[in-house]
Amino acid sequence: MGLPAGEVMGVTDIGDDCVEWSFPAEPGAVRAARSLVRGQLRRWGLECMGDIAALLVSELVTNALRHATGPIGLRLVAPCAGDGVLRVEVSDSLPEMPRERVARPEDEGGRGLQLVASSSRRWGTRPREVGKTVWFELTVPGRRTDA
Repeated sequence: MGLPAGEVMGVTDIGDDCVEWSFPAEPGAVRAARSLVRGQLRRWGLECMGDIAALLVSELVTNALRHATGPIGLRLVAPCAGDGVLRVEVSDSLPEMPRERVARPEDEGGRGLQLVASSSRRWGTRPREVGKTVWFELTVPGRRTDA
């Protein structure tokens, strides 16, 4: 499936087990990110993880769009032999780290990081030279992990 021009700024194929994309900070980035994640997981034989990975990527890319300016980075790292863990990273230019909070029933937002925390094996943040990276890990179904 092709993506409309302008939705992806760049692709870095780092090898068989890692790929990175960058998107302009525009609403189409969320849809493009979901599509690329699903496609890459299919290529890696991990289509069973497509729904949850795309949902969590949508949350993090949406957060980046709401709070940051500049390009949004997305990186997928395939599970290494024996570890059974998919790592997903979303980067933006805002240096402030996100905080998980408890949303009230009437709040229209504020549940994204709760969803990431409850649906992933682990998640976290790290500063970058410019901005930050929010990452999460998903365990490949049927594979044991030690951590």
